[in-house]
Amino acid sequence: MKRANCYAADCPTRQILDRIGDKWAVLILLLLRDEPMRFNALRRAIEGISQKMLSQVLKSLERDGLVRRRAIATVPVTVEYSITPLGATLAGAVDGLRDWAESNLKDVLAAQRRYDAQLKAA
Repeated sequence: MKRANCYAADCPTRQILDRIGDKWAVLILLLLRDEPMRFNALRRAIEGISQKMLSQVLKSLERDGLVRRRAIATVPVTVEYSITPLGATLAGAVDGLRDWAESNLKDVLAAQRRYDAQLKAA
């Protein structure tokens, strides 16, 4: 099979890169890597995400085969989300990016301050 060209506008690899670049998707995957969670538990754990956004991202992750949705027959119906084996491989990969961000946060913030100061001085 020919290797995809992610620089081409119509390359399907870009769809996957979009998912990896989505902060909400990354945070959901990292949470679900630890344990299955219900919708409201996810919403409480991820500050700033709206109910609508959480629902949309979970549907996208499910469609991509990264998250599994399980409806439990209760009144009202309880829905639990868990990570799939494929999703776990992605969570492992993006965990390194999270580590990098946390390790380099001070340097990035310092660079931003220097840049902003140069703009103000100009």
